[in-house]
Amino acid sequence: MSRDGGERDGLGERPMTLAPLATSAAQIDGAGHRQRVRERFLRVGGDALEDYELLELALQLVIPRKDTKALAKTLLREFGSFSAVFNASEARLRKVEGLGETSVAHLKVIQAVAARFGRDRISTEKPILSSWSQLIDYCTTQMAYQSIEQFRILFLDKKNRLIADEVQQTGTVDHTPVYPREVIKRSLELGATALILVHNHPSGDPAPSSADVRMTREIGDIAKPLGITLHDHLVIGKNSHASLRALKLI
Repeated sequence: MSRDGGERDGLGERPMTLAPLATSAAQIDGAGHRQRVRERFLRVGGDALEDYELLELALQLVIPRKDTKALAKTLLREFGSFSAVFNASEARLRKVEGLGETSVAHLKVIQAVAARFGRDRISTEKPILSSWSQLIDYCTTQMAYQSIEQFRILFLDKKNRLIADEVQQTGTVDHTPVYPREVIKRSLELGATALILVHNHPSGDPAPSSADVRMTREIGDIAKPLGITLHDHLVIGKNSHASLRALKLI
């Protein structure tokens, strides 16, 4: 042994040093796979990728230096769809092997970024009624995969531009308490002159109930004398939506 505790090599006083560990073939192949997926995304765009491929790329941001393809497929099997993965509760995500507190938090950040982007697309200077498909996409992303009912109100100005987007009530798996006078009170506070009501059906079936129709008509009856127009009430399901206006229920 040398005086500093290092081990001699038998010929001199130099301490032994360990050779660096070789990079495994699996690590090289994994890095190459991640690079190939990223390059394909840049070449063809996200719309051309399968759900598991796009989710795999998102997970690479969350969990660097690790193959995330298997985890992406596991999440899709567990939650059923791409959007459902990001809309899943933190508690459910933490139960998936391979996800920890930090990675779950990062997934929820990605969800929040997507929601903000969607909201900005419908809150430009143009009237919200002229971007109806974007509105449906936004509401679907925000609400379709929620496990409980949520009642959302889009408050519009006289040019039908978005003033505010607020979740007024949350409820149970099949019911949300809605108080029409509170809806109108908030409309007056914001100076809104038009409304679009939105709520989700966690069952996936967007068919409006008789209670939905009754509540919508009550809000419309209170709003009309005050100069507030009720444009529509949308019911969001997992794969489709219903418009009470289109169904001639209001």
